[in-house]
Formats: sequence, C-alpha cells, structure tokens
Amino acid sequence: MKLNRVIWGIVLVFIGIVLLLENFNIIEFYWRNVWSFWPVVLIISGVNILFNKNKSQVGNIICLGVLVIMLGFVFYKGQQPPASKHWIGDTLSKDLDVELNDNDEGDVQRVSFSEPFIAADSLKKTVFNISGGGTSFKLDGETDSLVVADVERRNGNFILQKESSDSVTTINFKMKDKKGRWSFNEGGNDVDIKLNKKPEWILNMNMGAGEVDFDFTEYKVRSFKFDGGAAALDITIGDLLPITDVIVKTGVADVKIKVPENSGCRIKTKTGLSAKDFPGFVKIDNSNYETPNYKTSTKKVFINLDGGLSNFEVGRY
Repeated sequence: MKLNRVIWGIVLVFIGIVLLLENFNIIEFYWRNVWSFWPVVLIISGVNILFNKNKSQVGNIICLGVLVIMLGFVFYKGQQPPASKHWIGDTLSKDLDVELNDNDEGDVQRVSFSEPFIAADSLKKTVFNISGGGTSFKLDGETDSLVVADVERRNGNFILQKESSDSVTTINFKMKDKKGRWSFNEGGNDVDIKLNKKPEWILNMNMGAGEVDFDFTEYKVRSFKFDGGAAALDITIGDLLPITDVIVKTGVADVKIKVPENSGCRIKTKTGLSAKDFPGFVKIDNSNYETPNYKTSTKKVFINLDGGLSNFEVGRY
C-alpha cells in the first residue's frame, strides 16, 4: 500500500473522530486553532521525502510516527480556547488588507435601509443578493416596502441598492468597510430583514462566517442559494409555490433546513466528510434522498447540498 494513501487515510480518520466526539458533546474543538498549524503539511511532506526515498520500512515508520505526533499535538491545541478572537489570527491580519475591529458593545450603531414597493414589482422576478461576513441575518416579518434592513452595526458599512429592468428587480445588500475592504469582527453585526410578501423572491447569499435564520413559510421563495464558509444556517421553506430550489454550498457549517410535510422533496448531496441527518426521507443511493410523497405531490422542494466539514439536517414540519 502506498504511504501517501495511508497518510491521508489516517488524516481522514482523525477528522472523523474529532467530528464524532463533538457531535456527542464529549469535547469542544476550536477549528480556528487548526488553521495556524498548516505548516504541519509541509513538515510531513518533507519527512516523507527525506526518509522514504528508497521506500524503506524504517522510512515508513518514521513518517507515520511524525504524522501521529503532529495530529496528537493538533488534537490537544484544538481543545484550547483560542488566544485570538479572530479566525485568521492577529499576526496574519497585519499583513492582509482587512480590518479587525475591536469595538465594544457601546459602539453599536443602529441604521436602517429600505426600498419602496412599486406595484409593478409584484409582476417581475425579484432577486435579492446579500453579501457580508461576521454578520447575523434574521428574517423579521413582512413590510409594506419592498425590502427593509435594520442593522446593528459594530464594524463595516452597509449598502442597499436597487436595479430594475422590464422583467427583473434586483436588490443588492452588501457590507464593506470605509476603504472598500472586507471587515471581520468577533462580535459581528446583526441584521433584521423584512420582505414584502407579494413578489416571487430569488435570494442569493454569499458570506464568510456568520449566522442566518430565515423563516420563508409565508413568502413566495422560488429559490434560495447560499454560499458560505464557517456559518450556521437555519431556514424554513414554505409551500406557496409549486417548485422551490435550495442550493447550499459550505465549508465548515451547521445547516438546518425544514420543508413542508405535504411537499415532495428531493435531496442531492455532495458532502465529503459532512454529517447527514434526513429523517423521513428514503435513501435512493449514496447521493440522493426523497420523501415518500415526492412523485405524487403537486408541490416540490429540490435541495442541493455541497459541503466539506459540515453538519446537514433536513426535517419536515
């Protein structure tokens, strides 16, 4: 057996054990601590080149020994509370074009953004693009306007823009700092979003770390697309449209999706090392799952999940 395959096998087993221990609340593992140990990959690769040139048994043992010691050290450090409150670290932040704000709670600024609702908007496709990092987003009821965003801002600036054509209304909600650079903050920002119930919505979210809590039960959502890194995503899909598409692509995330019990639902997964929990679904193959009423239901929800080290849960209500 090739040594490289053995090494990667041990690494995958290590990650799986850590995730399992976390799921059972046996340990609390701070994945942000792991990023600072990326040079371990260089060390293991170098040892492999030095000691395994002739594919000797001794060289294999040395390489595997170094790997086990390194992973043991990473396992120990991963359980220590982070010294830096920033995911990318204080040292690295000085070399990057980012701003790490350490504002206290007293520095919170409350601002509100809105776009008026025009009767013609309900006849168009309405696209809502949201982007930002270190932010908590929540859907907080309806509004007579088209969109309202109430922000508790601790860092960065927000912009709400509207663009209209004959067939599409596009709303862009973005977060950047004063110099146009991405801004990260441990405390983060809080955004409460209100949507008008009349349009048919297409929502696209692109964010790094953050939280999303959207209940679309009373809204006509044609599609929801989420592209995020270290995020917590909790969404509830309604049944006001015949078809709803949900596309989620994540790095390290906790994803919870709820779909109506009377709607047929199909899940397609590309989840790598992620955990999956789909109660009430029938497994078609290793990648596809369906509800028992998928073929007979007149309303359907299509879910596409793509993640690395994530936890995916899809339930019915």
